[in-house]
Amino acid sequence: MRQRQPELEVSVHRSPLLGYEPPPMRGACLHYLEHGYPSPLVRWHCHDEYELHLIEATSGRMFVGNHIGHFEPGQLVLTGPRLPHNWISTDCPPDGVAVRDRVIQFAHAPIAHAARQLPELAEALPLLERARHGLEFPGFAERASLAFQRIKACSGLKRFGEFCLLLAELAACTQVRVLSSVQLQIGDDEAAQRRIHELIAYVNEHCAEPLALPALCRRFAMSESRFTRLFRRATGHTLTDFVNRLRINRACQLLMDTQLFVTGICYEVGFNNVANFNRRFLEIKGMTPTEFRRRAEARFGTRAAGPAS
Repeated sequence: MRQRQPELEVSVHRSPLLGYEPPPMRGACLHYLEHGYPSPLVRWHCHDEYELHLIEATSGRMFVGNHIGHFEPGQLVLTGPRLPHNWISTDCPPDGVAVRDRVIQFAHAPIAHAARQLPELAEALPLLERARHGLEFPGFAERASLAFQRIKACSGLKRFGEFCLLLAELAACTQVRVLSSVQLQIGDDEAAQRRIHELIAYVNEHCAEPLALPALCRRFAMSESRFTRLFRRATGHTLTDFVNRLRINRACQLLMDTQLFVTGICYEVGFNNVANFNRRFLEIKGMTPTEFRRRAEARFGTRAAGPAS
């Protein structure tokens, strides 16, 4: 069973044993973290800092606010303060991986305060405001990886300078994807946060199975109204919508990675009606499963792409 940690991450939980830098480095306004997979740090959580998150290995499901999507090596995401997030690998080797995530965390107040005196730094503020919804930077992997390595290797003013260079590149980036449609923010009630994590972890693990609201409420000893309110506040989705998005995300992986028939994938991911599967897929992805597979095959170069529908 994955180790449970309070979802509101604070400095007292940031042990070097988990991949954080030792205490002498923690007084800085930004700090570097890297960890492998599995790790106790992989859970539905948030913190007061911004987080610039680079995936180095494995692929799987990404959760940022109310966004559910696919991740793979090279993905770079910036999350804002108190925006819940998690990355769950689905293709991790049996022995795990030593470094899956490289992370830079930094606080808002020092940058906002400095920007009042340094107009050049103010150029980053619009980027940080947008990050409250979560931002993905496609095609930035190589530059990000080099920048992370430089930031890891230095400290003090040199580290801050390297960080400013990276921040300037991100602020000027024109290919940016906004992830979450709402600015979800988890509060300070740690008991409620642990319950939210347990709920989401269970639904994620069992999303291909029937998940009836009454049965889940009994399992977690909640009334339906409390369950619905807590789940919606934490994910931005109803239970049904959240489960559908998990299933469609898994279907996308199977469409890209296997030659299973669409009908077989429908039942594999938990739908029991092909028409409903096709309808939900179109609603969430904006295309049919067949068209998604065709575009995915063209992307990976397995065959020539036909005209887009």
